[in-house]
This record gives sequence, C-alpha cells and structure tokens, in this order.
Amino acid sequence: MLYYLFEYLEKEYQLPGAGLFEFLTFRASLAVLLSLFIATVYGKKVIVFLQKKQIGETVRDLGLQGQSQKAGTPTMGGLIIIMATLIPVLLFAKLSNIYVILLIITTLWMGAIGFLDDYIKIFKKDKEGLKGRFKILGQVVLGLIVGTTLYFHPGVTMKESTHKGMTQGTEIAQQASVEIKSIKTTVPFFKNNELDYTSFISWMGEGAADYAWLIFIPIIIIIVTAVSNGANLTDGIDGLAAGTSAIIVLTLMIFTWISGNYIFSNYLDIMFIPRVGELVVFLAAFVGALVGFLWYNAYPATVFMGDTGSLTIGGIIAVIAIIIRKELLIPILCGIFFAESISVMLQVGYFKYTKKKFGEGKRIFLMAPLHHHYQKKGYHESKIVTRFWVVGILLAVITIVTLKVR
Repeated sequence: MLYYLFEYLEKEYQLPGAGLFEFLTFRASLAVLLSLFIATVYGKKVIVFLQKKQIGETVRDLGLQGQSQKAGTPTMGGLIIIMATLIPVLLFAKLSNIYVILLIITTLWMGAIGFLDDYIKIFKKDKEGLKGRFKILGQVVLGLIVGTTLYFHPGVTMKESTHKGMTQGTEIAQQASVEIKSIKTTVPFFKNNELDYTSFISWMGEGAADYAWLIFIPIIIIIVTAVSNGANLTDGIDGLAAGTSAIIVLTLMIFTWISGNYIFSNYLDIMFIPRVGELVVFLAAFVGALVGFLWYNAYPATVFMGDTGSLTIGGIIAVIAIIIRKELLIPILCGIFFAESISVMLQVGYFKYTKKKFGEGKRIFLMAPLHHHYQKKGYHESKIVTRFWVVGILLAVITIVTLKVR
C-alpha cells in the first residue's frame, strides 16, 4: 500500500525521497527490517497471549531425552511468522502483481489448514488433529489453484530472446525479446537445460499442447503436497524447521532476484521471468519472519510453530520454487525436508513388509523422522539442529552452483 502512496506523491508532488520506493532493493530492505521487528517485539506479545490462553504443546511420551520439559510450551507460533510476513508485504509490495497475490493466498490457505489442525489438537483434545485426508485435500486444492493460475493467467509469462549471453546493449536485446506463455522449467546440471512439460504429451500428436495442463497441474499438486508435508515432518525439535527454512528461502530469494533481472538472467543464460522480481519483497519479509521467530524457537524453545507454521512454510517454499521454474531443484535445496520424508516412508514401508513376511515388524531407524533417530542415538538436539543447518547450507551452495555448472 505504501508503494502506491509514494508513487502518487512522487508523481503529483515530486516529494523528495518518494522515488526510493521504485527500487526493489530498498523495499526489500524495509520488508526484512520490519518483519524482524514484528517477529521479535510483537512475537513476544503473541507468546504471552498463547501462555495466558494455555495454548500449550501436548507431548506424547516417545522416550526422547528432554521431551517431558516441552509439555505446555506455547504452540501455534506460526501465527508470528504469518503476521511478520504479510504485514511488510502488504505495506511494501506491488499488490497487483499476480505472483505476490498467489503467495498471499498460499500463506493464508496453508495457515488456515495448520491453524485448524492445531486448534483440534489443543481445544478438542484430539492428539491426531485434523484428519490426514482433509490435510491432503487442502494441499491438493492449493496445488489446483496455483497450477491453474500459472497455466492460464495471461500475466504469467517468460521472455525468449535471440540475444542470449549478450551483456552489452541489453536494452536493445530486451526490446527484441518476446513474452510468451510457457510451462518450461529448469533442469539442473545440463546445458540447454529447459524442459517443456508439453513434451510429455507430444505423442498425442498435433494439438497436444492444448492439453498440457493435464500433466502440468497434477505435477504442481504433487510438489505442493510433498514439500508442505516435508516441512511439517521436519518440525520436530527446537529450531530445526525455522533455521532450515530460512536457509532455503534465502537461496530462493537469490534465484528470484536473478530470474527477475534481465541483465543477470541474460548473462547466466537462465529464464527471464517478467515481474517475478517483485517476489523479492515477499521473500525478504519471509526470511525476516523466520529469523525473528527463531529468536524464540531456538533451544530451549519458548514457542513452537505448530502446523500453523510448518505447513505454511512448506507451501510457500513449494510455490516460490514453481513460480521461478526451479521446482526440479527442490530435492537438492530442500534435501533436509526430503530426507525427513523418505525416512518416514522407509520406516513405515519396511515395518509393514517385515511384519507381513516374518510376523514381526522391523525398523531401519531407531525412530522416524530422521532427527528422532539421532536423538535416540544420544545426540543432544541442539547438536542435531546445528549439523542439519550445516548440511542445509551445503545443499544451498550446491543449488546456487547449478547456475553455472552445467
């Protein structure tokens, strides 16, 4: 909203300094500072409110060290992340931008699903929370909204140019480039690394491109569901999900800025996506919110994000990766989420298989998700979290390296 106000003041009254709001980096800087302020200062007030309302974590006895001390710790702290993200976005971003609108919808939608899940656990005293099928349904609906919008909305385009790799005369090159509707994505580590989802149905013959949404939208649904569930599983010990997510989001912010900047995308020979640069404001606010929340969520945590936070984080990360056409980098960049999810699937699958075959279920890990396995081995949770962060940073570096290594 402030963007439009200062745009008007500059145009009508030539107000000194109003033109700064035209600069993406200036607005992103304001967004991260404000989100940090909201998450740290007003976050404390939210925690006190949750304590007064006795909105505390119910802990099941899993035989983990230090687990009993966590009982009663305020949960639903994801509200802090949502609040600290959306307020700066509403103030500093261009709210007419379709990508910003999509991420606001994603934040509110996944936040609502997570909030309902936490509400049932706490106030209805149902440890299972929202039934799994309803969570999946909510994620599928969001994937449907995102996939349909990205496929059919006229403002979602990419630019193709005959001046690839040109660093001089970029204004001429940009004018020569053409905005097109496309469902291409990026394949890491390969030259000419663009994959068109339409190629999956090319066997249908002439006119197959008209039905590409039949393959594109289901892929989007799968990605949104997988990443949001992965983030949800990662939220098991103090600071793990928030810290890991901050690393992922910061990396995505770099990719978003490059993808929305004609000069750098042209130099690095990657897709230039018009108007996507505006998401840098959203991502800056999101990083600030995660880091500010981590102030209270680091060991020993004084608040947990609950599903209100973890499902929202996963949904946002998935949608951002899809928007900037980097969804195939998710297994690398979100490797921690991926490992946590795989550990659960392997554990459950192997247990069922051995029980059916031998009459007694066996386990691969001492406990799943993966972070609990290391807790069972006797590692302190702060050491587990720090080492997972280190792995997350290494994965982020590898992801950034894909910009040049092909």
